[in-house]
Amino acid sequence: MTDKTGKTVLQRYMRIPQPEDRVMCEYLWVDGSGEGIRSKCRTLDFEPKHPKECPVWNYDGSSTYQAEGSNSDMYLHPVALYSDPFRMGKNKLVMCEVFKYNGKPAESNNRKSCNEVCEKAAEEIPWFGIEQEYTMLDVDKHPLGWPKNGFPGPQGILSETKYAV
Repeated sequence: MTDKTGKTVLQRYMRIPQPEDRVMCEYLWVDGSGEGIRSKCRTLDFEPKHPKECPVWNYDGSSTYQAEGSNSDMYLHPVALYSDPFRMGKNKLVMCEVFKYNGKPAESNNRKSCNEVCEKAAEEIPWFGIEQEYTMLDVDKHPLGWPKNGFPGPQGILSETKYAV
């Protein structure tokens, strides 16, 4: 029986010995869509302990929706470093900000402006809340607690909720 999941193939490659004096650094960045994650791997002859130790690296931004054909060089500036949970060992994931050929942040580089604001407000203690949204359905596949002939009224104090029919 063949391995349809590829685990056997993966294990074969995971067992290949990696030289002690080499570290694979997977540079990661957000592409021009603002949603896609891109990466490319660079082998270093030392283990970086801080993102500033990782070299700035470039790529062709026309293939990632970040530049047109002319002046398409984009530059990856490492800003965070993590142990690579996939390759393990000394290998690293390198989170990067993207800058254009002229030194300005790429349009999809929202981290830079966010980080600047966070640094200005470093004395503040931010509050973050996660709003978990879900819908429970009744046995008839209608949202539980909703009126069967319409929609609930506007949100507010439970005792004042009116149903719109």
